[in-house]
Amino acid sequence: MQNPYLPMPVRIDEIVTETEDKMLKTFKFVFLNKEDEERFQHKAGQFAELSVTGKGEVPIGIASSPTEKGYVKFTVNKTGLVTRYMHNMKVGDIMGIRGPLGNWYPWETLEGKNVVIIGGGFAFSTLRASIVYMLANRDKFKEIHVIYGSRSPGLLLYRDELAAWEAAGDIGMHITVDGTDDPDWKYNIGFVPTITEKKAPPADPDTYAIVCGPPAMIRFTQPVLDNLGYAHDNIINSLEKRMKCGIGICGRCNIGDKYVCKDGPVFTLNALNHMPGEK
Repeated sequence: MQNPYLPMPVRIDEIVTETEDKMLKTFKFVFLNKEDEERFQHKAGQFAELSVTGKGEVPIGIASSPTEKGYVKFTVNKTGLVTRYMHNMKVGDIMGIRGPLGNWYPWETLEGKNVVIIGGGFAFSTLRASIVYMLANRDKFKEIHVIYGSRSPGLLLYRDELAAWEAAGDIGMHITVDGTDDPDWKYNIGFVPTITEKKAPPADPDTYAIVCGPPAMIRFTQPVLDNLGYAHDNIINSLEKRMKCGIGICGRCNIGDKYVCKDGPVFTLNALNHMPGEK
């Protein structure tokens, strides 16, 4: 049995600076051992622990789809010791990955349904994995809508892919920014909840919303989905809450008797309604 605390060695194969403030970089890793690559069988929505020897580890959502073979991607925000160190690493450097961890979006339930992706900021990484997965299995899903926003155009992630998804024409792309002075900006201007109210399809039993973003975005998007009539079992949230060990041992991320790292990070809103609220 694989030691759950033992990272698998990976090599940095590519680094892409995503945003104009250079605070977000996407790292493409390849496994040093073929058996580790085969063992790392993830699903869109899961996360992993990225580790640097002597610095520590950090939980990060997996940005690549399981349909993308031979590598795994993570988009890393430069916020702490480990992530700052990673931002100074180079292609060819070796580090570690522990995972995949947590649960995932309920893909078997979502097959044959309409799916609305609602995201904001750098939390769009697991949503990127989800979009790539659905496009690779396009015949398994009905309508797909993507509502994604950031503070400004220069802070949007995966801009080339956003343009390619829009050009493909088989999903509804609704990109927005809080504000911009760019005279060539051709997309929406407004906060994600406002654009959701305008662009999200009406609720029905075959329509599900996946929501992942900053807490404020989630908080103000929820009343919009309620007004549109979305059932709480059809609203799927992805949480981040002080995760540390990733396997439900340290107790850092508990909400009542649930652990975000082990029982989540994906929960339906109905499940969250039955958990203790913040004090």
